[in-house]
Amino acid sequence: MKKLILGLSAICLISFTSCKENAAKKIDEDNLAQAAERDAVASKFPVIEFDKTEHDFGEIEAKTAVETVFSYKNTGEAPLVITDIKSSCGCTVPKDWSREPLAPGDTGQFTVKFNGSGTNKVSKTVTVTANTEKGTETVRITAFVKPDPNKTAATAVQKN
Repeated sequence: MKKLILGLSAICLISFTSCKENAAKKIDEDNLAQAAERDAVASKFPVIEFDKTEHDFGEIEAKTAVETVFSYKNTGEAPLVITDIKSSCGCTVPKDWSREPLAPGDTGQFTVKFNGSGTNKVSKTVTVTANTEKGTETVRITAFVKPDPNKTAATAVQKN
């Protein structure tokens, strides 16, 4: 026990005596200017602004594929990079977006294809993952899917 206390005392004594230099004197003005510039740039984010955040396909027949295009603009102060676009289910497929950085003021677009599955009012969310301040942005598609007339006729025949 005495050895442990003696060892800890020695470590504390060494650590207190080795830090006698003034840390403020070690700051290099060039490094300080570079750090300030880096921090100023790091606080500038791209901002993605969509032409529409929701698209309604209206009434569609069941199993009828439809698609729409979402256009967007980088209204921020830094290049916009979209890393991924995913939908809330497999029946909605986002495609054709650029993975290249989009300069401030430039525009881009992506297509969303919906295969017409489901019945009645259907709403699907598409999540855009990008280097914006929030990190993700969402757009939505909606449709009213009318029942498949062939399926309705087959069900009526089975009931009789």
